[in-house]
Amino acid sequence: MIENLLDPIVLFFVAGLAAGVLRSDLRLPEALYQTLSIYLLASIGLKGGVELALAPLATLFTPAAATLLLGITVPFVAFVILQKVGRFNRADSAALAAHYGSVSAVTFALALAYAGKIGVAHEAFMPVLLVLLEIPAIAIGVLLARLGVKGRRIRWNDLAHEVFLGKGIFLLLAGLTIGFLAGPERMVKLDPLFVNLFPGALALFLLEMGIVASQRLYDLRRTGLFLVGFGVLMPLLSASLGLAAGVLSGMSAGGSAILATLAASASYIAAPAAMRVAVPEANPTLYLTASLGITFPFNVVFGIPIYFWMTATVFSWLR
Repeated sequence: MIENLLDPIVLFFVAGLAAGVLRSDLRLPEALYQTLSIYLLASIGLKGGVELALAPLATLFTPAAATLLLGITVPFVAFVILQKVGRFNRADSAALAAHYGSVSAVTFALALAYAGKIGVAHEAFMPVLLVLLEIPAIAIGVLLARLGVKGRRIRWNDLAHEVFLGKGIFLLLAGLTIGFLAGPERMVKLDPLFVNLFPGALALFLLEMGIVASQRLYDLRRTGLFLVGFGVLMPLLSASLGLAAGVLSGMSAGGSAILATLAASASYIAAPAAMRVAVPEANPTLYLTASLGITFPFNVVFGIPIYFWMTATVFSWLR
Protein backbone atom coordinates (compact mmCIF):
# COMPACT_ATOMS: atom_id res chain seq x y z
CA MET A 1 0.00 0.00 0.00
CA ILE A 2 2.75 2.48 0.97
CA GLU A 3 4.67 1.50 -2.16
CA ASN A 4 1.67 2.44 -4.29
CA LEU A 5 1.40 5.82 -2.53
CA LEU A 6 5.00 6.55 -3.49
CA ASP A 7 4.46 5.67 -7.15
CA PRO A 8 5.17 8.86 -9.16
CA ILE A 9 1.97 8.44 -11.17
CA VAL A 10 -0.12 8.33 -7.97
CA LEU A 11 1.85 11.26 -6.56
CA PHE A 12 0.91 13.33 -9.63
CA PHE A 13 -2.73 12.68 -8.77
CA VAL A 14 -2.13 13.68 -5.15
CA ALA A 15 -0.41 16.85 -6.36
CA GLY A 16 -3.48 17.68 -8.44
CA LEU A 17 -5.74 17.12 -5.42
CA ALA A 18 -3.55 19.42 -3.34
CA ALA A 19 -3.56 22.10 -6.04
CA GLY A 20 -7.35 22.04 -6.16
CA VAL A 21 -7.86 22.06 -2.40
CA LEU A 22 -5.36 24.92 -1.97
CA ARG A 23 -7.06 26.84 -4.81
CA SER A 24 -3.99 27.01 -7.00
CA ASP A 25 -4.53 28.32 -10.53
CA LEU A 26 -2.82 25.22 -11.93
CA ARG A 27 -4.83 23.66 -14.78
CA LEU A 28 -3.84 21.81 -17.93
CA PRO A 29 -4.96 23.58 -21.10
CA GLU A 30 -8.25 22.07 -22.29
CA ALA A 31 -6.71 21.10 -25.64
CA LEU A 32 -3.91 19.19 -23.88
CA TYR A 33 -6.39 17.46 -21.54
CA GLN A 34 -8.46 16.28 -24.51
CA THR A 35 -5.33 15.18 -26.37
CA LEU A 36 -4.12 13.16 -23.42
CA SER A 37 -7.50 11.45 -23.01
CA ILE A 38 -7.52 10.51 -26.70
CA TYR A 39 -3.92 9.30 -26.47
CA LEU A 40 -4.57 7.11 -23.42
CA LEU A 41 -7.68 5.49 -24.88
CA ALA A 42 -5.97 4.83 -28.22
CA SER A 43 -2.90 3.41 -26.48
CA ILE A 44 -4.96 1.01 -24.38
CA GLY A 45 -6.85 -0.16 -27.45
CA LEU A 46 -3.73 -0.61 -29.57
CA LYS A 47 -1.89 -2.55 -26.87
CA GLY A 48 -4.89 -4.80 -26.37
CA GLY A 49 -5.28 -5.38 -30.10
CA VAL A 50 -1.63 -6.37 -30.50
CA GLU A 51 -1.82 -8.80 -27.59
CA LEU A 52 -5.15 -10.12 -28.84
CA ALA A 53 -3.52 -10.96 -32.18
CA LEU A 54 -1.13 -13.25 -30.32
CA ALA A 55 -3.79 -14.99 -28.21
CA PRO A 56 -6.19 -17.78 -29.29
CA LEU A 57 -9.65 -16.22 -29.55
CA ALA A 58 -11.25 -19.38 -28.16
CA THR A 59 -9.94 -18.44 -24.72
CA LEU A 60 -11.99 -15.22 -24.80
CA PHE A 61 -15.50 -16.72 -24.90
CA THR A 62 -15.99 -17.72 -21.24
CA PRO A 63 -14.40 -14.59 -19.70
CA ALA A 64 -16.43 -12.43 -22.12
CA ALA A 65 -19.68 -14.13 -21.07
CA ALA A 66 -18.75 -13.73 -17.39
CA THR A 67 -17.95 -10.05 -17.97
CA LEU A 68 -21.30 -9.40 -19.65
CA LEU A 69 -23.07 -11.05 -16.71
CA LEU A 70 -21.00 -8.89 -14.37
CA GLY A 71 -22.00 -5.77 -16.30
CA ILE A 72 -25.66 -6.66 -15.75
CA THR A 73 -25.36 -7.76 -12.11
CA VAL A 74 -23.40 -4.83 -10.65
CA PRO A 75 -25.85 -2.06 -11.66
CA PHE A 76 -28.80 -4.08 -10.34
CA VAL A 77 -27.05 -4.57 -6.99
CA ALA A 78 -26.09 -0.89 -6.81
CA PHE A 79 -29.65 0.16 -7.70
CA VAL A 80 -31.18 -1.92 -4.91
CA ILE A 81 -28.71 -0.56 -2.34
CA LEU A 82 -29.29 3.04 -3.42
CA GLN A 83 -33.09 2.74 -3.36
CA LYS A 84 -33.61 0.53 -0.33
CA VAL A 85 -30.79 1.71 1.92
CA GLY A 86 -29.92 5.17 0.60
CA ARG A 87 -33.56 6.12 -0.14
CA PHE A 88 -32.60 7.80 -3.43
CA ASN A 89 -35.32 8.31 -6.02
CA ARG A 90 -35.56 6.04 -9.06
CA ALA A 91 -33.81 8.36 -11.52
CA ASP A 92 -30.83 9.11 -9.25
CA SER A 93 -30.52 5.46 -8.21
CA ALA A 94 -30.52 4.30 -11.83
CA ALA A 95 -28.00 6.93 -12.94
CA LEU A 96 -25.63 6.09 -10.08
CA ALA A 97 -26.08 2.36 -10.77
CA ALA A 98 -25.12 2.90 -14.41
CA HIS A 99 -21.94 4.71 -13.35
CA TYR A 100 -20.92 1.96 -10.95
CA GLY A 101 -21.72 -0.83 -13.39
CA SER A 102 -19.70 0.95 -16.06
CA VAL A 103 -15.91 1.42 -16.01
CA SER A 104 -13.11 3.97 -15.87
CA ALA A 105 -10.50 3.56 -18.61
CA VAL A 106 -7.99 5.56 -16.56
CA THR A 107 -8.41 3.23 -13.57
CA PHE A 108 -7.91 0.35 -16.00
CA ALA A 109 -4.69 1.97 -17.26
CA LEU A 110 -3.48 2.33 -13.67
CA ALA A 111 -4.28 -1.33 -12.99
CA LEU A 112 -2.24 -2.35 -16.03
CA ALA A 113 0.64 -0.18 -14.87
CA TYR A 114 0.42 -1.61 -11.35
CA ALA A 115 0.40 -5.18 -12.69
CA GLY A 116 3.50 -4.40 -14.74
CA LYS A 117 5.26 -2.81 -11.76
CA ILE A 118 4.74 -5.84 -9.50
CA GLY A 119 5.40 -8.32 -12.31
CA VAL A 120 1.93 -9.88 -12.57
CA ALA A 121 1.03 -11.30 -15.99
CA HIS A 122 -2.53 -11.17 -17.34
CA GLU A 123 -4.58 -12.19 -20.36
CA ALA A 124 -4.15 -10.27 -23.61
CA PHE A 125 -7.85 -9.62 -24.07
CA MET A 126 -8.44 -7.37 -21.04
CA PRO A 127 -9.23 -4.27 -23.18
CA VAL A 128 -12.01 -6.31 -24.81
CA LEU A 129 -13.50 -6.94 -21.38
CA LEU A 130 -13.25 -3.22 -20.68
CA VAL A 131 -15.53 -2.49 -23.63
CA LEU A 132 -17.90 -5.36 -22.77
CA LEU A 133 -18.28 -4.07 -19.21
CA GLU A 134 -18.98 -0.49 -20.31
CA ILE A 135 -22.01 -1.01 -22.52
CA PRO A 136 -24.57 -3.21 -20.65
CA ALA A 137 -24.42 -1.17 -17.44
CA ILE A 138 -25.52 2.00 -19.22
CA ALA A 139 -28.41 0.20 -20.90
CA ILE A 140 -29.46 -1.38 -17.58
CA GLY A 141 -29.33 2.03 -15.90
CA VAL A 142 -31.66 3.50 -18.51
CA LEU A 143 -34.10 0.61 -18.21
CA LEU A 144 -34.14 0.87 -14.41
CA ALA A 145 -34.88 4.59 -14.68
CA ARG A 146 -37.78 4.01 -17.05
CA LEU A 147 -39.43 0.97 -15.43
CA GLY A 148 -42.73 1.98 -13.88
CA VAL A 149 -42.59 5.53 -15.25
CA LYS A 150 -45.51 6.19 -17.59
CA GLY A 151 -45.30 8.48 -20.56
CA ARG A 152 -41.49 8.54 -20.77
CA ARG A 153 -39.88 7.20 -23.92
CA ILE A 154 -36.25 6.15 -24.22
CA ARG A 155 -34.48 7.88 -27.08
CA TRP A 156 -32.65 4.76 -28.18
CA ASN A 157 -31.02 6.37 -31.23
CA ASP A 158 -29.46 9.15 -29.17
CA LEU A 159 -28.45 6.70 -26.45
CA ALA A 160 -26.83 4.29 -28.92
CA HIS A 161 -24.93 7.17 -30.50
CA GLU A 162 -23.60 8.31 -27.11
CA VAL A 163 -22.61 4.79 -26.07
CA PHE A 164 -21.14 3.34 -29.27
CA LEU A 165 -19.87 6.48 -31.02
CA GLY A 166 -18.71 8.42 -27.99
CA LYS A 167 -14.96 8.93 -28.11
CA GLY A 168 -14.25 6.46 -25.31
CA ILE A 169 -15.78 3.32 -26.81
CA PHE A 170 -14.96 4.34 -30.39
CA LEU A 171 -11.26 4.89 -29.67
CA LEU A 172 -10.98 1.64 -27.72
CA LEU A 173 -12.67 -0.33 -30.50
CA ALA A 174 -10.64 1.43 -33.19
CA GLY A 175 -7.40 0.80 -31.30
CA LEU A 176 -8.28 -2.86 -30.75
CA THR A 177 -9.06 -3.30 -34.44
CA ILE A 178 -5.92 -1.53 -35.65
CA GLY A 179 -3.65 -3.39 -33.25
CA PHE A 180 -5.26 -6.73 -34.08
CA LEU A 181 -5.09 -6.25 -37.86
CA ALA A 182 -1.58 -4.77 -37.89
CA GLY A 183 -0.11 -7.33 -35.52
CA PRO A 184 2.93 -6.99 -33.27
CA GLU A 185 5.58 -6.71 -35.99
CA ARG A 186 3.96 -3.80 -37.81
CA MET A 187 3.15 -2.00 -34.56
CA VAL A 188 6.76 -1.96 -33.33
CA LYS A 189 7.42 1.31 -35.15
CA LEU A 190 4.75 3.01 -32.99
CA ASP A 191 6.13 1.74 -29.67
CA PRO A 192 8.13 4.94 -28.95
CA LEU A 193 4.87 6.91 -29.02
CA PHE A 194 2.20 4.55 -27.70
CA VAL A 195 4.25 2.42 -25.28
CA ASN A 196 7.30 4.35 -24.06
CA LEU A 197 5.48 7.64 -23.49
CA PHE A 198 2.39 6.09 -21.89
CA PRO A 199 3.46 6.41 -18.20
CA GLY A 200 4.36 10.09 -18.59
CA ALA A 201 1.10 10.91 -20.37
CA LEU A 202 -0.85 9.04 -17.69
CA ALA A 203 0.92 11.03 -14.96
CA LEU A 204 0.01 14.37 -16.58
CA PHE A 205 -3.58 13.23 -17.09
CA LEU A 206 -3.85 12.24 -13.43
CA LEU A 207 -2.51 15.64 -12.39
CA GLU A 208 -5.51 17.21 -14.10
CA MET A 209 -7.87 14.54 -12.77
CA GLY A 210 -6.68 15.31 -9.25
CA ILE A 211 -7.62 18.96 -9.75
CA VAL A 212 -11.03 18.01 -11.15
CA ALA A 213 -11.67 15.51 -8.34
CA SER A 214 -10.80 18.12 -5.71
CA GLN A 215 -13.56 20.36 -7.04
CA ARG A 216 -16.09 17.57 -6.41
CA LEU A 217 -14.99 17.20 -2.80
CA TYR A 218 -16.89 20.38 -1.92
CA ASP A 219 -20.12 18.74 -3.11
CA LEU A 220 -19.85 16.15 -0.33
CA ARG A 221 -21.52 18.60 2.05
CA ARG A 222 -24.70 18.35 -0.02
CA THR A 223 -24.61 14.65 -0.88
CA GLY A 224 -24.26 13.35 2.66
CA LEU A 225 -22.35 10.61 4.43
CA PHE A 226 -24.26 7.77 2.78
CA LEU A 227 -22.84 8.63 -0.64
CA VAL A 228 -19.32 8.74 0.81
CA GLY A 229 -19.81 5.26 2.27
CA PHE A 230 -21.35 4.01 -0.95
CA GLY A 231 -18.46 5.42 -3.01
CA VAL A 232 -15.97 3.42 -0.94
CA LEU A 233 -17.87 0.23 -0.07
CA MET A 234 -19.58 -0.37 -3.42
CA PRO A 235 -16.21 -0.72 -5.23
CA LEU A 236 -15.14 -3.33 -2.68
CA LEU A 237 -18.35 -5.29 -3.28
CA SER A 238 -18.06 -4.93 -7.05
CA ALA A 239 -14.41 -6.00 -6.94
CA SER A 240 -15.45 -9.16 -5.09
CA LEU A 241 -17.99 -9.93 -7.83
CA GLY A 242 -15.38 -9.21 -10.51
CA LEU A 243 -12.88 -11.47 -8.78
CA ALA A 244 -15.47 -14.24 -8.60
CA ALA A 245 -16.20 -13.81 -12.31
CA GLY A 246 -12.51 -14.05 -13.12
CA VAL A 247 -11.97 -17.17 -11.03
CA LEU A 248 -15.10 -18.97 -12.27
CA SER A 249 -14.27 -18.21 -15.91
CA GLY A 250 -10.78 -19.69 -15.56
CA MET A 251 -8.77 -16.48 -15.80
CA SER A 252 -5.29 -16.09 -14.34
CA ALA A 253 -4.61 -14.28 -11.07
CA GLY A 254 -3.45 -11.20 -12.97
CA GLY A 255 -6.48 -11.17 -15.24
CA SER A 256 -8.84 -11.72 -12.31
CA ALA A 257 -7.24 -8.82 -10.41
CA ILE A 258 -7.66 -6.49 -13.36
CA LEU A 259 -11.26 -7.63 -13.90
CA ALA A 260 -11.91 -6.98 -10.19
CA THR A 261 -10.45 -3.48 -10.64
CA LEU A 262 -12.62 -2.89 -13.71
CA ALA A 263 -15.71 -3.93 -11.76
CA ALA A 264 -14.70 -1.64 -8.88
CA SER A 265 -14.14 1.41 -11.06
CA ALA A 266 -16.88 3.90 -11.85
CA SER A 267 -17.33 5.71 -15.15
CA TYR A 268 -17.01 9.48 -15.29
CA ILE A 269 -16.85 9.92 -19.09
CA ALA A 270 -19.16 7.56 -21.00
CA ALA A 271 -21.84 7.11 -18.33
CA PRO A 272 -22.36 10.85 -17.59
CA ALA A 273 -22.73 11.58 -21.31
CA ALA A 274 -25.28 8.78 -21.71
CA MET A 275 -27.23 9.73 -18.58
CA ARG A 276 -27.50 13.35 -19.73
CA VAL A 277 -29.24 12.08 -22.86
CA ALA A 278 -31.34 9.25 -21.45
CA VAL A 279 -32.04 10.25 -17.82
CA PRO A 280 -31.90 14.06 -17.77
CA GLU A 281 -33.93 14.23 -14.55
CA ALA A 282 -31.10 12.57 -12.57
CA ASN A 283 -28.95 14.91 -10.47
CA PRO A 284 -25.43 15.17 -12.01
CA THR A 285 -23.97 16.35 -8.70
CA LEU A 286 -24.72 12.96 -7.17
CA TYR A 287 -23.24 10.72 -9.83
CA LEU A 288 -20.24 12.93 -10.65
CA THR A 289 -19.38 13.48 -6.99
CA ALA A 290 -19.64 9.77 -6.23
CA SER A 291 -17.70 8.49 -9.23
CA LEU A 292 -15.11 11.24 -9.60
CA GLY A 293 -14.91 12.79 -6.15
CA ILE A 294 -15.01 9.62 -4.02
CA THR A 295 -14.48 6.35 -5.90
CA PHE A 296 -11.80 7.47 -8.35
CA PRO A 297 -9.45 8.88 -5.65
CA PHE A 298 -10.10 5.84 -3.45
CA ASN A 299 -9.20 3.45 -6.27
CA VAL A 300 -6.09 5.39 -7.32
CA VAL A 301 -4.60 5.55 -3.84
CA PHE A 302 -5.97 2.49 -2.01
CA GLY A 303 -8.31 0.40 -4.14
CA ILE A 304 -6.01 -1.09 -6.78
CA PRO A 305 -3.51 -2.57 -4.27
CA ILE A 306 -6.44 -3.92 -2.24
CA TYR A 307 -7.97 -5.67 -5.27
CA PHE A 308 -4.65 -7.25 -6.23
CA TRP A 309 -4.15 -8.35 -2.61
CA MET A 310 -7.67 -9.84 -2.53
CA THR A 311 -6.93 -11.76 -5.72
CA ALA A 312 -3.57 -13.05 -4.50
CA THR A 313 -5.19 -14.21 -1.27
CA VAL A 314 -8.03 -16.05 -3.05
CA PHE A 315 -5.65 -17.74 -5.50
CA SER A 316 -3.40 -18.83 -2.63
CA TRP A 317 -6.43 -20.53 -1.06
CA LEU A 318 -7.25 -22.27 -4.35
CA ARG A 319 -3.81 -23.79 -4.80
